[in-house]
Amino acid sequence: MLLCKKNMNKNKRKVEIVVLSDIHLGTYGCQANALKKYLKSVQPEKLILNGDIMDIWQFKKRYWPKSHMKVVKQIVSLAAEGVKTYYITGNHDEILRKFAGMKLGSFHIVNDLKIDLPDGKAWFFHGDVFDVIIQNSKWLAKLGAVGYDILILINVLINYLARIFGIKKISMSKRIKDNVKSALKYIDNFEETAARAGQKKGFKYVICGHIHQAQKRIVKFEQGEITYLNSGDWIENLTALEYNKGKWKVYEYNKDPLMKEEKTEDSEKELVMIDLSANSLLKNMLEEFQV
Repeated sequence: MLLCKKNMNKNKRKVEIVVLSDIHLGTYGCQANALKKYLKSVQPEKLILNGDIMDIWQFKKRYWPKSHMKVVKQIVSLAAEGVKTYYITGNHDEILRKFAGMKLGSFHIVNDLKIDLPDGKAWFFHGDVFDVIIQNSKWLAKLGAVGYDILILINVLINYLARIFGIKKISMSKRIKDNVKSALKYIDNFEETAARAGQKKGFKYVICGHIHQAQKRIVKFEQGEITYLNSGDWIENLTALEYNKGKWKVYEYNKDPLMKEEKTEDSEKELVMIDLSANSLLKNMLEEFQV
């Protein structure tokens, strides 16, 4: 068994740090199959889950496909193999903040994370602390999250029809965000606010999630500069951050030649509501984790 694991690891791409955020397991938009494939292709020394991994805000709608459970299984497997795994809490999984500081083997739950890298300090946090709407009108943010998920579901149906007629698929929410000036201004303000907070504390890197926009850029202030990074999401952009040999890069699943082009929209294949009662969910989990 150990020999088998070693052989499997040889086929994986070694990376010092992998950062993922905004996976939103439990929602129709989550691209779980693509994420599982990516996780199987890398062997990180550290795996940092930067918030909104599970969408507990919308968990009551009782949607939990097997592909979502397989992502959980893959993450647990990496931690069991000794990969240092940090779950940073976000706003959609904020209920976990009461467990901050908990450690189980290589798995840690934290509200933020500070790491010393060879070329400077890095500060990881989800970023919802800088979201004015969430801080002042949480009900409005939750309403927006429901609306976003409905938009994703409509988008899935539109792309299903587009594929039948041979039309290129589109992302409605991404198109809205890319063209609405207020959305672009919000993203710019978020990035600058997060960068300024990190620069004031003396960090070289500040790494966020939350806004679903993958990014790597240097932000300059009168007092100095800082590198701002964002891991994006696994709903529309399918992106991650990777750190290796002193360099950060934005990984894009859709541009990875090693990932064969295949349908990864779980929601198109699994538009089903399943029973998430305690007994049924436990049964599903035990079935998935059987060796």
